[in-house]
Amino acid sequence: MRIHHLNGGTMRPLGGRLVDGTGGLLRRAEMVCHCLLIELDSGLVLVETGIGEQSVRHPKEWLGSKFLLLTNPVLELEQTTAYQVEALGFRREDVRDIVLTHLDLDHAGGLADFPNARVHVYAEELRSLEGTHGPEERLRYKAPQFRHGPHWEAYSDLGESWFGFDAVRQLTGLPPEILLIPLSGHTRGHAGVAVDTGNGWLLSAGDSYFHPGTLDSVRPRQPIGVSIFERSVQTLPGPRIENQQRLRELVRDHGDEVTTFSAHNAAELRALQNVPA
Repeated sequence: MRIHHLNGGTMRPLGGRLVDGTGGLLRRAEMVCHCLLIELDSGLVLVETGIGEQSVRHPKEWLGSKFLLLTNPVLELEQTTAYQVEALGFRREDVRDIVLTHLDLDHAGGLADFPNARVHVYAEELRSLEGTHGPEERLRYKAPQFRHGPHWEAYSDLGESWFGFDAVRQLTGLPPEILLIPLSGHTRGHAGVAVDTGNGWLLSAGDSYFHPGTLDSVRPRQPIGVSIFERSVQTLPGPRIENQQRLRELVRDHGDEVTTFSAHNAAELRALQNVPA
């Protein structure tokens, strides 16, 4: 197994250190879409897809005016996961499976770039997409991103124990080294994706937190802009807060065994990109 840490889309919102915790207030903040590309003997697995190629070509339709205004994304094909897969010498068709933390537009935007891949997600997230929990909740998802008809593989959020979390330990067609971990709150069906690298675990925690200071068990902290944004986009406040506490305990008690990272923190991405493969 070989793992590549990719940035599937840079965002530069206003706010500077109020958003990313560094620099001055007048600079644009930096956010990323942290994706994993996993090389298996049977093909490639993507964890998250970033904003995707069609979002670069048709941003208003695929991302929406509000997202464009608030996040100021860098619309470059070179930043799409499809481009980066090909730059590594693979074909798009080599991506056989995609595992998602949730279906927000900056995580699922690249699904259409890999139309034949199986897409693994919690069933509760699919129910939100389908409008089961009401039209307001469904509004957070962008319909064009799913128009191609993804090949869904849906799972309940029950499973065996993994460092105190329930885990789905067998995803269809994938090895047991790749797990879905329930981390609801940001969305109703939000998940973490854990990968056993053979030299410790990686946990892609998606949008269950946004700043690494959140996971400090002694003095949890994050920029005020992040706190405001996090509350504004949450679906289930109680589970979100509870799962953040569980993540703090995971980092405190098993940080030497599990490397946890969020979807949008640029410093976390750079640190992992600089770790020798």
